[in-house]
Amino acid sequence: MIESELPNAHTIAVLALTAIALVLFSREKIPLETSSLLVLALLAVGFELFPYEGEAGRVQSLDFFRGFGHEALVAVSALMIAGYGLVRSGALEPVGRSLSKLWSASPRISFLFTLLLAGVLSAFINNTPIVVLLLPILVSVSLKTKVSASSLLMPMGFATLIGGMSTTIGTSTNLLVIGVAADLGQPRMGMFDFIIPATIANSLGMLYLWLVAPRILPRREMVMADTSPRIFSAHLEIREESQANGLKLLEVVALTNNMMNVEGIRRSETTYIMPLPDALIRAGDRLFVFDTPSRLKEYEQILGATLYSGADVVDDDHPLKAQDQQLAEGIIFQGSPLQNRTLNEVHFLESHQLVVVAIHRAHQKIKSMPRGIGSLPLRVGDILLLQGKREQIDLLKQQSIVMVLDATTDLPHNRKASQSLAIMLGIILLAALGILPIAISATCGALAMLLSNCLRWRDVNQALNAQVILLIVASLALGNAMLLTGGSEFLAASFIKLTAGASPPIILSCLILLMALLTNVVSNNAAAVIGTPVAISIATSLQLPTAPFVLAVLFGANMSYATPMAYQTNLLVMSAGNYTFADFVRVGLPLILIMWLAYSWLLPLFYGL
Repeated sequence: MIESELPNAHTIAVLALTAIALVLFSREKIPLETSSLLVLALLAVGFELFPYEGEAGRVQSLDFFRGFGHEALVAVSALMIAGYGLVRSGALEPVGRSLSKLWSASPRISFLFTLLLAGVLSAFINNTPIVVLLLPILVSVSLKTKVSASSLLMPMGFATLIGGMSTTIGTSTNLLVIGVAADLGQPRMGMFDFIIPATIANSLGMLYLWLVAPRILPRREMVMADTSPRIFSAHLEIREESQANGLKLLEVVALTNNMMNVEGIRRSETTYIMPLPDALIRAGDRLFVFDTPSRLKEYEQILGATLYSGADVVDDDHPLKAQDQQLAEGIIFQGSPLQNRTLNEVHFLESHQLVVVAIHRAHQKIKSMPRGIGSLPLRVGDILLLQGKREQIDLLKQQSIVMVLDATTDLPHNRKASQSLAIMLGIILLAALGILPIAISATCGALAMLLSNCLRWRDVNQALNAQVILLIVASLALGNAMLLTGGSEFLAASFIKLTAGASPPIILSCLILLMALLTNVVSNNAAAVIGTPVAISIATSLQLPTAPFVLAVLFGANMSYATPMAYQTNLLVMSAGNYTFADFVRVGLPLILIMWLAYSWLLPLFYGL
């Protein structure tokens, strides 16, 4: 039994750092990789300056960096590379094309099939490329069938999260929980060891997403291309020949029938003019405005101005002046080469012959762009308003730079598709049959992708995600520190005290709910790694099987449904569907309740509690 001793100074310090880490991980303004590296550095420095002698001897501060070589991280990284190979080769695109055809026959049955397909694929492949594949397809079919896209996109996103709970490789969370449990001496779970209870619970979740979720989601208008209702931030640059040159701001706004709302006027790199009615507008001024793409283009024509992108060259050969231009919206997705970078850094204009004329950031009004859109660091979920030739827009989509929300763009296909698909199947079969551990089979698969030219080394840089890697390493280090200092045992003892007198199924149910609530506030990986040793300590103290308690953490930490920041694909879905925070709460909380009750019943039933 765990004794409720008072924690020592090191335990208190580790628990305090854990609490601080969870707060940092939930803060949008601080990059997740920065928070992770800070936590890792504080742990290493702290134990180096203040040594700790545990039962196993002195804790070595350098041991906290072993997460970089942990088999779970190796497996996650290799699977990210292999999954990116599927995307780059277009292996999933035939599925998308078949799905589009099916929707024209029976939308309701097709929607169920889409949810099931998303769930099945996510059991073996990272769900981000699946969401990236299905989003434009669902938007396209919604336009053709007159069904609101907002009733389809969020359920599809949640279906990928639910499907990922089915196998040990479905999500990085699963791999971490299984890996940490094995490190703590628990028997290693096979790929399909918990697929039966997961399938039963997932079926209930899928029924909810199919029958209920679309009915309770509010209708969000989604019109594509140049009639999008999303509000974009843009600069209108006043040219010498512009009608606005020499007029007062009040007169300029009047030219647009008083529709245009000017938030600010930038005269030079260091000079701002207050947008007062009598402010005199001059050539070279940039008017900072917020509006829909159609209105922005209308203002551009009325005023004889130019939507400013920060480009150095604007002439007759520039895409802005071409006659066969089209507008398209592109979402920055997790793993995009534009993530956390600026357009100028990647030489976007020169490389793709497309101009970004405006940007939309969900639930945040960008208050200033001092050097234009080209110098603004981009985030996951940002929507760029692209202008250029149709051929360039098609090419951009094939290169997986952004997710182009354009229903008329053809899906890419590559002759390497069958090879990449065969490699991924090999990874899964080798691990499922127990021939090779998933970390080894996935690494071999990533190598095979490179040797077969399904991927190039430069693609590997795009596939790997620094946020995920550093978060996993920091979470593993925190979990290890809690274990070595007795922090996990202290938390387990506190949990047992709070649930004193309750039956094992109730204690298990409370643990699932705790993980589900935690994962919607902080990272699911952090919740999983910190929760796993606590769960094992709880089971050990109660002299109960550890497997159901480990799975309680695994399933609970995957219930990232109630907030958009809970999981990266939630942000993609939020931007594409014009959802609000309240929409996620409205649909996500009932789904958490269904999955929580299902697993609270199934785990005790299957594991004899």
